[in-house]
Amino acid sequence: MEKVRQASHAGSWYTDNPTKLSSDLEEWLRASGLTKSPHVRGVIAPHAGYSYSGRAAAYAFGNIDPTNISRIFLLGPSHHYYTPRCALSTATVYKTPIGDLPVDVENIYSPPPVIKEIRAMGKFEMMDLRVDEAEHSMEMHLPYLAKVFQGHNVKVVPILVGSVSAASEAMYGELLARYVDDPKNFFSVSSDFCHWGSRFNYVRYDKSHGPIHKSIEALDQMGMDIIETGDPDAFKKYLLEFDNTICGRHPISIFLHMLKHCSSKIKINFLRYEQSSQCQTMRDSSVSYASAAAKLES
Repeated sequence: MEKVRQASHAGSWYTDNPTKLSSDLEEWLRASGLTKSPHVRGVIAPHAGYSYSGRAAAYAFGNIDPTNISRIFLLGPSHHYYTPRCALSTATVYKTPIGDLPVDVENIYSPPPVIKEIRAMGKFEMMDLRVDEAEHSMEMHLPYLAKVFQGHNVKVVPILVGSVSAASEAMYGELLARYVDDPKNFFSVSSDFCHWGSRFNYVRYDKSHGPIHKSIEALDQMGMDIIETGDPDAFKKYLLEFDNTICGRHPISIFLHMLKHCSSKIKINFLRYEQSSQCQTMRDSSVSYASAAAKLES
């Protein structure tokens, strides 16, 4: 029986007009000037409203060659629902204004659906449809994915990442690493970067970098450089030291552990960095957006 996850943030976080949404995405993808590569196996992309991060996100999704991909794993942080674990969707289809994405739950042929396979590992909980629809972190990737994979037969495997411990990050990364080695699988990791300002309870400012926005950029750049090394332990150390408010820290950490434990050699490269505004005074606030591609090295 079909169980639909509605596009609950359409009409507020992004337009619910299919024609406008499609043309916006096309424009941003074109403006990124990227060449699609079959070697790109995953992305890290922001999840703010499209008026803030839509353009930056194109620098992740514009790399994707959809030709040989049949399954997309989504890893997004949980903003509203507390769980110390990862949770799988109970929906059978994810709706977007420009086309629906079926969830990999039903398959009358072999191999068995991946959600069933992952659930059998006994380490994942199932999330309620209300929790699924309240969360925006994965939904904000869906229109881009629907656009890039238009005309291609793909299924999604949505994984909501809770407030998992460092040990759990490593455990989930090891469990999921085997899926990285299948070139038909793709990974879409959802995260914004620094949330700066008193409203986020984070006002770290290193004056040696000049204005506040430059201090934020230096802090984010340090994090991006560490992520590019592929070392999950170095990323954890960075987060403990600077406490940068990267909301997708757990999905990113799990992805780093996946890349560490898989047989394929995959390198992450950041291609775009933006801030919602340039902070000049301690009364200001901003959110940073960074887009990366994870590419198979020959």
